[in-house]
Amino acid sequence: MISLRPALWPTLISLPILVLSLTLGVWQMERREWKRDILDRMAANQAAAPLPLDELLKGDPLRHEYGRVKVAGSFLHDKEFHLAARSLKNKVGLQLVTAFKTDDGKIVLFDRGWIPSEKKEPAKRAEGQVPGRVELTGIVRRNQERRQFAPENAPDKNVWFHVDVPLMRRMAGAPSDPKLDAFFLDADAAPNPGGVPIGGQTRLDIPNDHLQYAITWFLIALAMAGVYLAYHWENGRLTIAGRTKKP
Repeated sequence: MISLRPALWPTLISLPILVLSLTLGVWQMERREWKRDILDRMAANQAAAPLPLDELLKGDPLRHEYGRVKVAGSFLHDKEFHLAARSLKNKVGLQLVTAFKTDDGKIVLFDRGWIPSEKKEPAKRAEGQVPGRVELTGIVRRNQERRQFAPENAPDKNVWFHVDVPLMRRMAGAPSDPKLDAFFLDADAAPNPGGVPIGGQTRLDIPNDHLQYAITWFLIALAMAGVYLAYHWENGRLTIAGRTKKP
């Protein structure tokens, strides 16, 4: 039989750490399942055949996040937006987001890919400013929110750090639309004339490390419990089988 007489201050210090560690471990296990659902949906959407845009818009577009969509129309090259501080193979540049007008007049945003900083001006990449009607396949990405501590967008300077779809579409002359404001399209790896923009920048190898995080928190909880019991054993407050280590 084990008998424990808890000491006040060790208990007040140890108990919150123990509870917090266990709570974070359980939370990480829940996050693991959440991430697995996302990865499974990504894999299913990537494996599916490309949808026409009208088909995508019949339901919630974000159900097909990371799936492929076919669009036909023309780029509005005078309505392009620059995502700052994007790198490719250790070289700093921009991501080029351009408004795209479909054959039936809808305006969607198309992230055409990466360009080096020295080709920021359209005149320096004229070959890539594809004119006229084109047919494209893009990957559905959700509207982005500003991350904590990330810089604010500066629309007046055309300096962006995240894709604000509703604002960018308004600046491109499009009316507000809940479905079209919910997503933008990423270009696939098909080459552009002149070599830029370089598409295919969508990251699909999203890690799921939450199990490792959960194990770490559970080990911290176990270590805290061990230290707590060892303290009480050394100070004679832990009794085993009716005997105490110290009187």
